[in-house]
Amino acid sequence: MKPDTAYRSALPHLTWPAFPAPMAANKLALLFQLEQNQWRTPAEIASAQFDQIRQLVSFAATSVPHYRQTLGDRFPPERINADTWHEVPVLSRKTLHEAAGSLKSDSIPQAHGKTFPISTSGSTGMVVEVLGTDLTTLFWQVFCLRDHLWHRRDLREKLCVVRYQRGPALKGPAGTQAAGWGPATDDVAVTGPSVNYDILLGVAHLVERLIADRPGYLLCHPSMVMGLARHCLAHGISLPGLQEVRTLGESPDDALRETCRTAWNVPMVDMYSCQEAGYLALQCPDHPHYHVQAENVLLEVVDEHGHACAPGEVGRVLITCLNNFATPLIRYEIGDFAEVGEPCSCGRGLPVLKRIMGRYRNLLTLPNGTRLWPRLGYESKLQAIAPIELMQMIQTSLDEIQVRLVMARALDESEIRNLTTFIQGNLGYPFRLRFDYVDSIRNSANGKIEQFISLIEPVAAIP
Repeated sequence: MKPDTAYRSALPHLTWPAFPAPMAANKLALLFQLEQNQWRTPAEIASAQFDQIRQLVSFAATSVPHYRQTLGDRFPPERINADTWHEVPVLSRKTLHEAAGSLKSDSIPQAHGKTFPISTSGSTGMVVEVLGTDLTTLFWQVFCLRDHLWHRRDLREKLCVVRYQRGPALKGPAGTQAAGWGPATDDVAVTGPSVNYDILLGVAHLVERLIADRPGYLLCHPSMVMGLARHCLAHGISLPGLQEVRTLGESPDDALRETCRTAWNVPMVDMYSCQEAGYLALQCPDHPHYHVQAENVLLEVVDEHGHACAPGEVGRVLITCLNNFATPLIRYEIGDFAEVGEPCSCGRGLPVLKRIMGRYRNLLTLPNGTRLWPRLGYESKLQAIAPIELMQMIQTSLDEIQVRLVMARALDESEIRNLTTFIQGNLGYPFRLRFDYVDSIRNSANGKIEQFISLIEPVAAIP
């Protein structure tokens, strides 16, 4: 939020300084604490995290059936610290899926407010559900406000959101209009309007709507941003008034940031979140890497042996949600890989993630059993080969990959040869490629795109 943000007052005839409503006052009070906390040292932040974790573990071990069995009295508060934390059992996604009922507390603190179910989309074939509370919702909204504050957004501008819309009434080509940006901001500040569109609408139609809406901010998945930007570049379309593109839900790369600059001369800002725990990391205001939202989660990145990864190393992501006492998630393995970053020169003591890599099934398996992250190549080089709108690769065996293409026509023989060489070179092995033409590759459960999916069971550790 910019310094001249107009805050919303709950009292008539008093607009400056604004007198916030009770819940808005709570948000601003928490936001004030977050803004102070971020400048503490990493050691101070970690110490505060474990003060909160001791309360969470003590509560879970006595009021959650699953943790009564797995924790019991093995981890009294005085024994929980950074040196012993690795001894606490990891909660797998499979366990959360199969035993969700036993992970819910039988004595949820009444002061945490009403409870409600939160379900993932099940795009990976495994739906997980947790209980959220009014408190977890409050924290979710406060971290949204921190994101706005960090990136100095002008909330008076119009916000355009392109995401998967669940209800049939929300999927219309005209989108759905709202007077404000949403529940995180509407009771705190005076905002511009917003408009929501379904991500399954065509790129050309969405560009037409962006031209008509003239938003200051655009929020959508990276794959859609790329499609919109490419369309604008191909047709010489500018989006005057656009100040920033915000992305979520997929792993963006540097090529997308460059494309946003080339197409619209605006920055791209990403965020890392999950349905089960809310905001996990926000992009640094000064750099493309991410700061873990340490007041919301303890986020660990561990190798195949469970040891903490050092800066520059890639490992599995484990999270412990610090404010959910309805379904405590303690060392929950969400299924993602991330790369640990060096401490940030911006001065914030919050932990750093250099990259969010994706999920296990986004790993390529070579015939010798080695698993690695596929290098998919630059978008500009792909476009030079053929007019491909979207591409997805699915590894079906150790030596074969299905290449699914969304495009207006089939590849000719020259394009097939060039695309084969391009893909095999990027993947580092002469896989047999099978080209299939499809109408869409967006996941029908959430509108996301996974550029690479492996159907191979892991047979070796990640290098």
